[in-house]
Amino acid sequence: MTDATRAPRERPLSPHLQVWRWHITMWTSILHRATGVALYVGALIVAAWAVSLASGPEAYATFKAVLGSPLGKLVMFGLTLAVFYHLANGIRHVVWDLGHGLDVKTANATAVVVFAFTVAATLAVWIIAAMTGAL
Repeated sequence: MTDATRAPRERPLSPHLQVWRWHITMWTSILHRATGVALYVGALIVAAWAVSLASGPEAYATFKAVLGSPLGKLVMFGLTLAVFYHLANGIRHVVWDLGHGLDVKTANATAVVVFAFTVAATLAVWIIAAMTGAL
């Protein structure tokens, strides 16, 4: 005999952020998406650079002045962080796609490596830029 008289069960709820414990792999996933968006902004800056270069010396000088301002340098520093983070985490995802590093301990360790690489590479590029007079 069937159980037709029983009421249907309530559907399970997805974990909500208020009860979900934040962990490093969640942060890496969210930041990977955010840096992807930031790289689109970077592509628009590269397009503006090309347009200003094609528009003549005055437009290019204005563009250089905007990027050379403190706010422009901050944006460029953020884009440098985004490039290196997205690169490192993208490589991490490729390794995962190959079926390696999926256990929790390795995933957490590689997340730390991604953050360390991002900071080290960004600082190295900006220190070299400062030493060569590019800033």
